[in-house]
This record gives sequence, structure tokens and C-alpha cells, in this order.
Amino acid sequence: MTEALFTPTRLGQIEIANRTVMAPLTRNRAPDLRPTDLMVEYYRQRASAGLIVTEGTQISPMAQGYAWTPGIYSDEQVAGWRKIVDAVHDAGGKIVPQLWHVGRISHPSLLGGADPVGPSAISAGSKTFDGTGFVETTTPRALEIDEIPGILADYAKAAQNAKDAGFDGVEIHAANGYLIDQFLRDTSNKRTDAYGGPIANRVRFLTEVVDAVVGVWGPGRVGIRISPYSNANNVGLDSDTQALFGAVIAELNKRPLAFVHMVEGATGGPRDWPEGALEALRDQIAAPYIANNGYTREMALQAVADGKADAVAFGRAFIANPDLPARLEAGAELNPLRPALLYGGGAEGYTDYPTL
Repeated sequence: MTEALFTPTRLGQIEIANRTVMAPLTRNRAPDLRPTDLMVEYYRQRASAGLIVTEGTQISPMAQGYAWTPGIYSDEQVAGWRKIVDAVHDAGGKIVPQLWHVGRISHPSLLGGADPVGPSAISAGSKTFDGTGFVETTTPRALEIDEIPGILADYAKAAQNAKDAGFDGVEIHAANGYLIDQFLRDTSNKRTDAYGGPIANRVRFLTEVVDAVVGVWGPGRVGIRISPYSNANNVGLDSDTQALFGAVIAELNKRPLAFVHMVEGATGGPRDWPEGALEALRDQIAAPYIANNGYTREMALQAVADGKADAVAFGRAFIANPDLPARLEAGAELNPLRPALLYGGGAEGYTDYPTL
């Protein structure tokens, strides 16, 4: 009998051949901020995933937070992504880009000298990669309320560009301490206008982004990633995470999403949360659910078999194992990851991992 993890399903309108998802993974392999031919090969190699979620892809020049990350706001970028999409589709795969605005997790050297923006002028005290090394993120400028429609328009334009490139849908990055997450949490959002204060106000930016993107793609083609119990990029845990993300999920449930993709616990770290809390949030989600964070083969098999997840996203395992679904199905040994080669560089540690 085939384990449920290796059977087809639908994420909204996106039909996938199996339930192993390639998680979004920043690799810093786009020196001109455009997808390269090397990236075409990288994603093509991993097309046996049920769904590929691309690396975070900035929606505008001001949305960039790291050196050599691709955007999806120029014609040249769209043309580069189209080559990747075509290669994945030709290999039988499905692929969505992760639409990304980093907010305060940036540095003027990456933004043409401008200060990063955020909901409030509060430094993350985090680090970013500027192309020469790791540097402290700078204190952002608080967005003026009349600037927010322009950012929503950037999301809508990026969504249209993704459609023009032939993607199967999009994922909105609302996790890991980036702009949408910064608006959500009372640790990073001290606004006193319609986007700050009560939970309903702090959730507003997220729902407006979702509505702008769904407005382009229609029902069942837009997913979203959230990370309720993660302190990624020093965003801090909200004073009432359960109430905040309960409200987030209630709003998402009103919208025709393809999936909700949740980082369970600390991003790339321990699967840690108050007992029963994350499970309670998960059980409220109406859309198909993609589980993520530290899943082993056994955990993934169990989660899908038990109906706790519709699919499971793997990150580092997909970096080191381009044929990860086949290896998981066979119970085969996995290639070890070479961590020193994760960020920047060329083919080494990128497209040279062997298949079975």
C-alpha cells in the first residue's frame, strides 16, 4: 500500500502528484537580482516535489533584505522566472513563487542608500548579508499610512508578474519576522493608526495583502506562510500569540486560499510552543494545511496518514537531495548537507548533489 505522503492531492486549485513540498529556501545565487540559468537547473532537478515554493522573491527594490536574492518586479526578472517555470513544468512539477517584503530586515547598502521601512521605527537588532559579510540591520523608517496602498500595489503587480511567468499560483510570505509579520506583532508594531493597537488593526495589513493577491489570481491559487511561535529575525513573540493568530486564521478562513503553510515552532530550530497551542491553531485552519519545520520521514508519514497535514514541506533535505520524494518513499539514505555552501557561490553545493 502506498503511504498517503506519496499520493496525489489538491491544494485549492493546484493538483500535486505527492504531498512532499519543497520549502522556500534563500540561496543568494542571483547576483543581478535576476533568475539565472543555474537556478533553472536547480529547480528543474527538484521538480519531483509535489509542489516547489521558490526562495523568497522580493516584490520591489525596497522589499530586498539580502544580497543576490531574485526579484519579480522587472520584465527581465519575469523572463528569468519563466525559464524556471517552463523547466519545472516540462519535468512534471508544480511551482509557486514566495512573494516577499522584508520590511526592517535590511540595510541601506541594499536599498540604494534608503532606510528600510517597517510598521514602526524599531530596530530588529538582527543581521543581514550585504554581499561582503553579515552586517547589522538598521533601524527602519515607520511607513506613513499613505504609503501602504503603494506596497499593496507592489504585491498585486508581483502577483500579476508571477501569473505572466506561468507559475501555478503564489505563496505570500507572512512569516519569520518580515514585513507582514512585523505588522502583526505588538513587539514590532507600535502604531496608533488603523494598522496598529488592537489585534483587528494589526491583522489589517495581512488581509489587505491577501485580498490584493487573490484579486489577481482568483480562488485556490494563493497560499500563505505564517510562523506563530517563531522569533525569527528577533521579531519577538506577541503578548497573546494565540489570540493574534486565532484572529489571523479566522480572517484567512474567509478567503479562498490554496493552502496555509505553517512553521511549527522556531524557524529552523526547536519545535517548541505551549502545550496544545499550535495544534489548536492548526485545527482552526479551513484551507489545506502544509506542515513545516524539522520533519523526519516518520513524522511526515504519520502527519499525513493521521490527517494532521495535507502535505509536509522539507527545506534542507531538499537542498541536499534533489530526488527527495523518491528517497523518502524508498526509505533510502539522505545525502548530508554542506552548510558552508548554502548562501552565495555557484554550482558547488547547489546543483551538484547526487540523485539515487
